[in-house]
Amino acid sequence: MASLWETLKKGNTSSATAALGNTGLALVKGFAAAYSGSGAMFASAMHSVADAVNQGFVFFGSVLGEKKPTRRFPTGFGRVINLFCMVAVIVVTIMAYETIKEGFHLLKVPAVSTHFWLNAAILTLAIVVDGFVLIKAMKEIAHEARVEAKGWGVVPLAFRNVGRAAPPTRLVFYEDLVATLGALLALLAVVMTQFTTFTWLDGIATILIGFLMIGVGFRVGYDNMVGLIGVAAPKEIEERVAKIILQDPDVTDINRLRIVQEGRFYHVESYLELRPGLMLSVADDIKFRVRDSLLADPDISDVTLGILEDNGITDWKPETSSDSSDGVRQTNR
Repeated sequence: MASLWETLKKGNTSSATAALGNTGLALVKGFAAAYSGSGAMFASAMHSVADAVNQGFVFFGSVLGEKKPTRRFPTGFGRVINLFCMVAVIVVTIMAYETIKEGFHLLKVPAVSTHFWLNAAILTLAIVVDGFVLIKAMKEIAHEARVEAKGWGVVPLAFRNVGRAAPPTRLVFYEDLVATLGALLALLAVVMTQFTTFTWLDGIATILIGFLMIGVGFRVGYDNMVGLIGVAAPKEIEERVAKIILQDPDVTDINRLRIVQEGRFYHVESYLELRPGLMLSVADDIKFRVRDSLLADPDISDVTLGILEDNGITDWKPETSSDSSDGVRQTNR
């Protein structure tokens, strides 16, 4: 039991928090939608159901993704999380279709919504809960991107660095961003239909929430499709790895460097240039020393290094080097 708990603790905390929060919201919103007949509340409930299912899937996927490499799977299980996120995309798309269909039905046959204060209170609660999860996801992005932000500075920082976050954190960020906007739209529709004669606003808000869900599905689907193929690490990660390598006093240059992202981890392949005249045994010691320095980084799970004698040419020029089609950085000669 203790071992199971330790394994679960390795999972993505943002997705676990979001799954629990959205499960509670889905139950409350579903009851309110059935009781009051509000189409916007129904759409918001569907969104919460989709979020709860997705984020539950993603949490367990993130737990599996933490498994150590085996003989059969030597690069580890990092891409498992991408598969779970693709399942989440399917769920979001189905829920979005049902939501949009309900929205068009409400445009043709507007429903008479009742129990205004109940709907308003629940949607306000949804904004608070989804907003809390969204802020938590933003802080998680800052943590995973290794950048610091204080107070509301975390908001623009999260938007700038979301691409550097782990797939589960990105999913939670996008979904709860839309969930918070969707709850605001639903609350606006409930208020407007209560105090004006514009009953069609209920259907419009429902359709807009559905299209927001589709937007999340496409964005998350694209990110995880790229992750399944195998994508080069962001430039910031490349520069960080290069800095670790070049900190070793016996490494004079980096001849080639390729970093592939697997889930939230990175696999590093590189050829290092060492100072001339070293014995092979000494060069091996240097290689292992650099490898250990790289593996000390918690984001790096696998390192493969080769060694060359310094050729007298500066190959590693991060400010001018260009990315090749296979993600390998080197100077053209």
